[in-house]
Amino acid sequence: MSRHRSVFSRLKFKTKLNLGLFTVILSLGLVLGLITTHIASTGLIQENKERALALASNLAYRSEEPLLARDFLRLKGLVDEVHTGNSDVMYSFILDNTDQVLVHSFDQGFPEDLLHVHPQDTGQESVRLVSTEKGTLYDIAQPIVISNNQLGMVRLGLHRQRLEEMINRLSLTIFGLTGTITILALGVASWFSNRFTSRIKSLTECATEMIKGNLEVHSAPELIKNCWEITGCRATDCPAYGDTRRRCWYVSGTLCPIYHPDHAPRNMESCRDCPVYRHNVGDEIQELAEAFDYMAMTLNERIQELSATENELSRQKELLQTVLDVTPDMIAFQDRNLTYRVANKAFCSYFQLSESDIIGKTDSDIFSEYQADQNYHEDMQILQTGQSLSKEISVRQGHTSTWFHIVKVPVYDQGVISGLLLAARDITVIKQYQERLIHSQKMEDLGRLAGGVAHEINTPLGIILGYVQMLLDDVDSDSQMAEDLRIVEKQTKICSSIVSDLLGFSRQSSTTKGDVDIHQSIREVISLVEHTFSLNRVKIVTDFDPNIPEIEGDKDRLKQVWMNLFNNAFDAIESDGQIKISTKLCAHRRRVAITVADTGSGIKQEVLDKIFDPFFSTKPVGKGTGLGLSVTFGIIKDHGGRINVLSPAPKEYLAGMETSTSGPGTVFLVELPLWEMTLPDEECEELTHTRT
Repeated sequence: MSRHRSVFSRLKFKTKLNLGLFTVILSLGLVLGLITTHIASTGLIQENKERALALASNLAYRSEEPLLARDFLRLKGLVDEVHTGNSDVMYSFILDNTDQVLVHSFDQGFPEDLLHVHPQDTGQESVRLVSTEKGTLYDIAQPIVISNNQLGMVRLGLHRQRLEEMINRLSLTIFGLTGTITILALGVASWFSNRFTSRIKSLTECATEMIKGNLEVHSAPELIKNCWEITGCRATDCPAYGDTRRRCWYVSGTLCPIYHPDHAPRNMESCRDCPVYRHNVGDEIQELAEAFDYMAMTLNERIQELSATENELSRQKELLQTVLDVTPDMIAFQDRNLTYRVANKAFCSYFQLSESDIIGKTDSDIFSEYQADQNYHEDMQILQTGQSLSKEISVRQGHTSTWFHIVKVPVYDQGVISGLLLAARDITVIKQYQERLIHSQKMEDLGRLAGGVAHEINTPLGIILGYVQMLLDDVDSDSQMAEDLRIVEKQTKICSSIVSDLLGFSRQSSTTKGDVDIHQSIREVISLVEHTFSLNRVKIVTDFDPNIPEIEGDKDRLKQVWMNLFNNAFDAIESDGQIKISTKLCAHRRRVAITVADTGSGIKQEVLDKIFDPFFSTKPVGKGTGLGLSVTFGIIKDHGGRINVLSPAPKEYLAGMETSTSGPGTVFLVELPLWEMTLPDEECEELTHTRT
C-alpha cells in the first residue's frame, strides 16, 4: 500500500487530477446508468403488470354476462379476442367457481399445471411469475365477481421475454448515453485540468527562474485594459500610471480617490467595489499569480536597494578605511571585551605589527604585562563610567622620546556602550615648539635685560675710553703710566665690543634693510676667512641653488651671521676638516634655506639646547664671549627667520665632504623668508626630508 502511495505521490499533478476526474465521472456514469436502468426496468415491469391486470379486469367484466348466461361461444370469442388482439398475451382462459376450465385459447390442449399456479378461492387478483418451456411469463388471475359472489376466474399469461428485450434495449440505450456523456465529461475535465495545471506549471517555471536569480518573471496574464484606460485617468504622476506589470491595488501611494495608505497593498477592502478591480480581478490562481509577480517585483526592488546599500556601505567603508590609513594619528577600536576590532596603518606601523596580528587580540597580546594591566584598568574605568580620557604621555625608545596625546572615548550603540575608540597623536613637534617658544621668550627677556644694561654701560665706557686716549696724548709714550693707560684702553675696547654684541643681540642697534643677494654676502664672508682657515687645512665647499632670488635684509648683519657660523665651524674643526655651505629655495617659494655643516667634534646633546643662550660657550676661557650664537639668533629672528642646530650632523648634510678623519660634525639650519613673505610655522620640507 505504501508502495502504491509512493508511486501515486510521484505522479504529476495533472495526471492525478485527470485520474481523479476520470474516476469520479466514470463512477458517477455507472451509478447513474444502473439507477436509471433499474428505475426504467422496474417501471416497465410495473406498467406491464398493470396493463395485464387491466386486460384481465376488462375480460372479467365482459365475461360476467356470458358466464351468467352460460354462453360459452361468446366466452370463447372474448378469450380469443384478448389472445389475438395482444401479441404479449400468450394465453387466456376462464374458470368457473369450481375451477373448471370453461374456455381457453390453447390450440394443443389445456395444460393442467396452470390450475395450480395461484392459491384457490382467494377471491383476490394476483400475479405469479411462471417458467414454461416457452420462457418466463406473468400469470394474472382476476376473479369474476357479481354482488360479492365469485362466479369464476379469468387467467392471462403475459410474455416476459419481450419485456426483458425492451429492458435490455433500454439499458443499452441508457448506458450508451451515459458513456457518451461520460466521454464528453472526460474531455471537458481533461481540457479543464490542462488549463488549470498549465497555469500552475507557469507559476512553477517562474519559481524556478526566481531560484536561479531571475526576478524579472511575469506569470499573471496581461491585462486587456489598465486602470487609467478604464477610469480615463490622466494623472501621469501617479505611481500606478503606466505600470503594466502590477495591479493598481498592489501599488502604494496611488492618486486614486478611494486609495488609503492603510489599505494598500494587503488590505484591499475599499478596492473591491472599484470598477477597475471588478474588471481585472480573476480567480484564485490569477490572484496567486498576481501576488507572485508582486512578490518577485518587491523582492527585486528590495535586493536592488540592498545591493545599492551594500555598495554604498562598501564605498563608505573603503573611504573610512582610506581616511583612517592616511591619517598620521594612531586609531583603534576595542569592543566591550577590550578586543581590537579596528586598527589603522599608523597604529600597526608604530607597533611594527600587521593588521591581522592586532585584530582579535587584546592588550595582553600586544603590550608588556605592566602596560597591559595599566591599560585594562584605564579602559574598564571608561566602559563603566562612560567618561572620556585625555592625557599626554612620553614614550622613550632608546635615546629618543616621543610625546603622544591620547584620547579614549566610549562608543555608544543604541544607548549602550559597545566599546571604546582610541586616538593617539604624536605631539613631539608641538612639544618642541613649546620648548622653543619658552626658550625664545626667555631669550627675549634676556635680550631686553642685556640691552638695557649694555645701553647704560656704553656711555660710561665711551667716557672712560675718551679720557684714557686724552691721557695717552699727555704722558710719555715710554712711561709706565702710558703702558697702564694702554692696558685700560684695550680692556675698555673689549668691554665696548661686548656691549656692542649685547646691543646687537637685543636688536637695539640700528639696522638698514634692503635687497640682499644671499650668495654674494656668503661669498664675501668666505673670501675674508678662507685664507685663515686654509692655514689649518680647513676647506670650505659650497652648494648654492642658482634659483634663489634676493631677499629683504641687513646685509652687514647677515654677514655677521655667516661670520659667526663659519668661525664656530672652524673652532669645532680646529684643523684638517671641511665646512659645507648649501642653499636651497623651498618648493613653495616662500623661504630660503641655508645650511652650514662641518666635520668638527660636534656638540654634546646635554648642551645642545643652551648654545643660543647669551654668555654660554664651550670654548676655553678667553677664546670667546659666548655671545656669537646669541647675536646670530637675534639677527635671524629680527629678519623673521629661524635657526636650528643638529649634532651629530646627518650624513645627508655631509655628502660630498671628506669625512675620513672627521668627527660627528654639526649642521646649522637657517631659514629666511622671501620678499613680503612670512615664515611658515612648519619647517622647510627640503630640510625635513633630508633629515628623515
